[in-house]
Amino acid sequence: MNWGRVVHVFFALMSLTTIAGYLYMHSGVSLFIAASVNLISTLLKIGVKNILSAELFATSLVADLHLIPAFIIYIVSQDMILIYSLVISAGVANIFSMILTIVEAAKERDEY
Repeated sequence: MNWGRVVHVFFALMSLTTIAGYLYMHSGVSLFIAASVNLISTLLKIGVKNILSAELFATSLVADLHLIPAFIIYIVSQDMILIYSLVISAGVANIFSMILTIVEAAKERDEY
């Protein structure tokens, strides 16, 4: 078992589920946790040399660039419609990231 891959997939999935948690709970703490977990997921993708590593890193950056402004807007103005749209966009990026992760795992499995 590749423990590096386990940690990578864990944080990618955790990022997606914390976004879903924010959409259910609507609290600043859950939004902060979602942004933090997504940043950790992004940092784990730096330097990875897999088949779709550039695409996975890009999707993680997209999610970061939605969650961080959403948290800042939550603190500054509480414009909930804008925050929800940014968080949903980050969720879409993370869903795409999970699809890429599944595709990558299937391609690696075919090589063996």
